[in-house]
Amino acid sequence: MTTFKAFSDQDVFDFLEAHVPDGEVFTNYDILKKQSFSPNLSDDDSGLALAYIEAQTSEDVKGVMATARKFHIPVIPQDQFTSTVIGADGITGAFILSTKKTNKIIEIDKADSLAVVQPGVINGDLDTEARKQGMFYAPDPGSKKISGIGGNVATNAGGMSTVKYGATKDNVLGLKVVLTDGREIKVGGRTLKQAYGYDLTQLFVGSEGTLGIITEIVVKLLPIPLGKPLMGSAFFDTMTRLAQAVTEIRTSGIDVSMLEAMDATTIKALDDYEGTHYADNSGSMLIFKVENQTPEAVAKLQDILKKYNAADVNIATDADKQAQLTKMRQDMLPAVFAGHNHIMEDMAVPLSKLAPMMDYIHDLGEKMDLTIYTAGHAGDGNVHPTLIWPSDQKKVPDKIVEALQLMFHKTLEMGGTISGEHAVGMLKNQWNNAELGGDVDMIQHQIKDLFDPMNLLNPKRKIN
Repeated sequence: MTTFKAFSDQDVFDFLEAHVPDGEVFTNYDILKKQSFSPNLSDDDSGLALAYIEAQTSEDVKGVMATARKFHIPVIPQDQFTSTVIGADGITGAFILSTKKTNKIIEIDKADSLAVVQPGVINGDLDTEARKQGMFYAPDPGSKKISGIGGNVATNAGGMSTVKYGATKDNVLGLKVVLTDGREIKVGGRTLKQAYGYDLTQLFVGSEGTLGIITEIVVKLLPIPLGKPLMGSAFFDTMTRLAQAVTEIRTSGIDVSMLEAMDATTIKALDDYEGTHYADNSGSMLIFKVENQTPEAVAKLQDILKKYNAADVNIATDADKQAQLTKMRQDMLPAVFAGHNHIMEDMAVPLSKLAPMMDYIHDLGEKMDLTIYTAGHAGDGNVHPTLIWPSDQKKVPDKIVEALQLMFHKTLEMGGTISGEHAVGMLKNQWNNAELGGDVDMIQHQIKDLFDPMNLLNPKRKIN
């Protein structure tokens, strides 16, 4: 089909270069290919961006948006490009706007218990710097060492400490955001309480770059707790019994900040990966952390573990042994992913439904003859079943798609959500009506239309 373009690509590039004063604009094919495709998409040119821009300032962001408006070009916000749901991959003919070079910790204010950062600051780097002043940044996604705070905010990332400290949304006080019309607005602020106006801060948190481009973030910091933390592991005959133990631990008054679960299949993969033997006599494994151990807390914890027939209980107070336990949990993903194609999912159910959900996933795997590795944040009801298939088979097998659909429907039936902490991206953007209902689905689109009437920002992500 013949089309008559009003502007050439060179016209677009000239305007873009003139309006991005400090950043860099790349149009080289190799760079575009690298930045357009994560491993979640097939490796062809469908989705190749027109230009990749590394912003250095908010003026660069405004310039990209001015160009996008003039030439009607979609803009894909990208931070460290660690999305697991095709949330930052390229779209054919779009701009990819990267904020990873805006990576300054502007301020750490111990007195106000906050930090002000640019979006490209790595989560773990902020935590390291805060700890030098006796504070810490609580959200700890599995990508803590590589993901940026901006991406964490855009996806409302969770992590292992959510059971005590909440997800990213619970730790954001304020934002600066560039809108599609070029305005940079400030929402929220530096106070721990804020009741004036509509809560636009939380509207942008988790919006996946569909409403505006985040340029600055104010986050809460917490003081490093006094006392000695305690970590440990325990093994159960089934995931159901583990989930029952977790329920009692969580409601016991013990100051727990981590309750991580792995099923037998996952433990076996971890053994193969690390040369250990945890799976020899276990159906599931619990890794736990108590922030401030007291004799009462330790006694109560041991009583609960005994009640649910936990075996091989290992309690570690030594920092090195605690680090080994943390590493074991972090190694779970490379252990499971090794040598396979895979999809790791991200459902969350009401806490009382965790055990039934674990049972359902196990039974589904047996019924459909699928290998499913199930792990997750047991303390907050977040379940991560990983389904695998041969590495030489590029297309996702039909029965894996069917299994995931059944899991999603079961999750919603239980009153849960099909995106606990990984966001929606393009993988699950057709489930909005199923999860939210028709009325709320319509309101979601109306909000998008209000902030982005030209549908320039991350189109087809978050909502379809």
